[in-house]
Amino acid sequence: MNSENFYSELPLLDNFYDITEPKNFVDVPDDWYILVTDIRGSTQAVEAGRYKDVNLLGACSIVAVLNVADQTEIPFVFGGDGASLLIGPQLLPAAQEAMLAVKKLAITSFDLDLRVGAVPVKILLNTNYRLKIAKLKVSENYSQAIFTGGGLTYATELIKDPVAGNIYTIKNQDLSAKADFSGLECRWQDIPSKYGEIVTLLVMVQKDFSQQSHQIYKNVLREIERIFGSENCLNPIDGKNLKLTLKSSKLIKETQVMTSGGTWLERQMYLSKIQLETALGSLLMNFKVKTAEVDWGVYKNSAIAATDYRKFDDLLRMVIAGNGRQRSKLTEYLENKYREGKLVYGLHVSDRALMTCLVFERSGRQVHFVDGADGGYALAAKDMKQRMK
Repeated sequence: MNSENFYSELPLLDNFYDITEPKNFVDVPDDWYILVTDIRGSTQAVEAGRYKDVNLLGACSIVAVLNVADQTEIPFVFGGDGASLLIGPQLLPAAQEAMLAVKKLAITSFDLDLRVGAVPVKILLNTNYRLKIAKLKVSENYSQAIFTGGGLTYATELIKDPVAGNIYTIKNQDLSAKADFSGLECRWQDIPSKYGEIVTLLVMVQKDFSQQSHQIYKNVLREIERIFGSENCLNPIDGKNLKLTLKSSKLIKETQVMTSGGTWLERQMYLSKIQLETALGSLLMNFKVKTAEVDWGVYKNSAIAATDYRKFDDLLRMVIAGNGRQRSKLTEYLENKYREGKLVYGLHVSDRALMTCLVFERSGRQVHFVDGADGGYALAAKDMKQRMK
C-alpha cells in the first residue's frame, strides 16, 4: 500500500489504550517522506520566557503543510518546539516550499532559527528502526496519528546531526517561498488548572525492555488513570476556565504570522479584525447562540474534545490536570520504574496550560494543540535528557 490515500484509508482506533497493541500498527509506505521541524536552541528560548513563540512555530509548521495537502489527509504530531509530518512523494515539492516559508517566518518575525528537513522513509530500511503508524479517533473533528518503531525519533536525530543534517535539511534557496497559514488561531487566554497544577509528562521505555514496551506503556496509562481519574479529570482544558482574550499583547502573535512581511497598517487592521471576531465569539458562546453553521453553546465542548493533550510518537506525551499529591504519587511510580531500568521520564509543572488552535471549520475539522505553560514539553524533555545521562 503506497497510494496517496494511504493514511486516510487506515482504520480508526477508538480507545487510547489501543495504541499499546502492536497489531494495530502498519508500516508507512517507503516512498513517503518524514518532514521534521525543530527550533535550534528551543530550551534556551523557553527558559527566556518565549515558550509561546516556540509553540506557535511548531503549529505553523503543521498548518502550512496541511494547507498544501488541502483535502488529502496527512499524519502529523505537534511536539511543543517543533513538529513531525508524513507526506507522499506528490506533495513533497509544495511541502518543502511551505517549510522554507515557515523557516523564513521564524527568522524575520520571531528571531528564531527553525531547522526544516525531509527524510525519505526508505532510508529506514537499512537501519534497526521502523516507521509504523495507527490512527486514533479523538473526536468527530480530529483523528490523531500515532507513531511507533523509532523511525520518527531517528529522523529527528538525523536533522539535528551536524553531518547528516546537511543531507536531509531543506536548503533555504528560495527566499520568496510562501506558505498559507489559514486556520491558525491563538485567541484563548492561558488556561488555569482546575486542580492547581498542570503536569507535562514524557515517558519512554528503555531499549532493553523494547519487547515488553506495549505492556509497560499500558501499565503507565493505567497508573495515570488510577491516580488522576478518567479522561474528563485528566484533560487539562476545562470549559469553565476556557476564556477568549481581547488583549493586543496576546493576539499579536497570530497577527505576526498572518501579516508577516506586511506593513504596520496591515498588522493593525488584522489585529482589529480578530479583536472584533473574538468579542463576537465571546458573546455568541455566552448567549449560546445557534446559527446555521455553528452551535455556539457547545463550541467550547467541541474544542475540548479535539485537543491533543495525550499522544504517542515513539514516546508517550501527556499534559495532565492534577494536584501536588497526585503528582507525587505519579513521580514515585515512574521513579521506581526508572530505577528498574524499564523507562525514562521527564516532567514539568505549571499552574496553567496554553492552547494553539488549527480551525479549518468551526463545526468541522480542527485540532487544538495543548502544552504546559512556562516551558511544558521543552522543559520536560530537558528533565528527561538529564535522567538519560
